[in-house]
Amino acid sequence: MGVEIMEIQEIKKQLYHLEKELLTPQMRENSSKLNEVLAADFFEFGSSGTIWSKKDLVEGGLSVLEMTLSDFAIHPLAEDVILATYRVHDKTRNQKTLRSSIWRKNGDQWQLFFHQGTLAK
Repeated sequence: MGVEIMEIQEIKKQLYHLEKELLTPQMRENSSKLNEVLAADFFEFGSSGTIWSKKDLVEGGLSVLEMTLSDFAIHPLAEDVILATYRVHDKTRNQKTLRSSIWRKNGDQWQLFFHQGTLAK
């Protein structure tokens, strides 16, 4: 049981780092890094109502905004599949969103399979 808790804590740490990195300009403007982190079949339901694919984000990049992440939690769905939930405060647009991401392990690397942002109060 102790090993399992340690594994979950390590996974949470890894996914928190990846989610936080996805909010940075260094990641959002780097198509090769986005290509590594996003699964081939990635898709997103944006808070704007737009549906995005991996191709959209890798070729078009992501908007660069000043954002902070809080209330990060993970919820295992299956072996090597994790739901991450958290809040983002977009300081650039003075907007708050609830976020959810499904991460899937591909070999020894976590890749983002699905993401959704929902406007929050």
